[in-house]
Amino acid sequence: MILVTGGAGFIGSNILAALEERGAGKLVACDRLRSGSKWRNIAKRELADIVHPEQIFEFLDANAKRMEVIIHMGAISATTETDADKILANNFSLSLALWKWCALHNVRFIYASSAATYGDGAQGFDDDWSADHLARLHPLNAYGWSKHLFDRRVSRKVLSGARKPPQWAGLKFFNVYGPNEYHKGGQQSVVAQVHPHAVEGAAYQLFKSHNPKYPDGGQLRDFIWVGDVVDVVMWLLDHPNVSGVYNVGTGQARSFLDLASAVYQAVGREPQIKFRDTPIEIRDKYQYFTQARMDRLRQAGYSKPFTTLEEGVETYVKQFLAAADPYR
Repeated sequence: MILVTGGAGFIGSNILAALEERGAGKLVACDRLRSGSKWRNIAKRELADIVHPEQIFEFLDANAKRMEVIIHMGAISATTETDADKILANNFSLSLALWKWCALHNVRFIYASSAATYGDGAQGFDDDWSADHLARLHPLNAYGWSKHLFDRRVSRKVLSGARKPPQWAGLKFFNVYGPNEYHKGGQQSVVAQVHPHAVEGAAYQLFKSHNPKYPDGGQLRDFIWVGDVVDVVMWLLDHPNVSGVYNVGTGQARSFLDLASAVYQAVGREPQIKFRDTPIEIRDKYQYFTQARMDRLRQAGYSKPFTTLEEGVETYVKQFLAAADPYR
């Protein structure tokens, strides 16, 4: 049995789809579906159960002998969320409780960290998970801080020799895009937000740069296709001897202008890009550059090439966003 928290979310639902494709056995999603269309992310899956987060430990205790691995993708992921108590309860306290449960019951544990832990990037993007290195990172928002806090706790536990899961891996996701992100509204990737404008031949407004080092639209991110993220998770499941904290990006930063232009090109139109001011409330917390160092994952043995931005955007647009049914 495999439990995926955040299983009806963006990355979690893509992981469940891949697990089902490989015949991984009994699959369980833990999530809040609420009253929107989020349920459609898992509507095609054959699931053994769907567990509400408030019942997760009751479920785990009842199935402790059958549980093989917990893939913990559930989180408050909005970088604009300001309720720090809510963020801490979901992103740190629950993660720590799941770590302890897995350690106690000898269950493998793979969890989502984030590139937001790197803050403004002044300390680089090295996934060194030593306590000293992590202490030098300064996230810019409560979401990034909550993920960083858990990374630091994991580091301290592992390096002190405390009991730990038989396999554990923290994945620092960079800017992920792909199907099943539609429920995220304004937090969807730029690809999903540009697409309807591109189809209509209308202009899309990117954020202006408020940093003289970067032109408008020249802000850089490490954009990664969700299929590549899923492949890393599947590789970890196939290599239970690999543990650690790893970046999950392509290792190649590209501009938002590149990304938006690729959407227009995928629908056969010339790019039409305009610019608007970055909102005041996020302007001083805005990351102008992210680029994953991928050395450690490569050294651990992961050798599959990453999808280029143009290939990933074309796949997303033509196979999902343009389809009558855009869900995986």
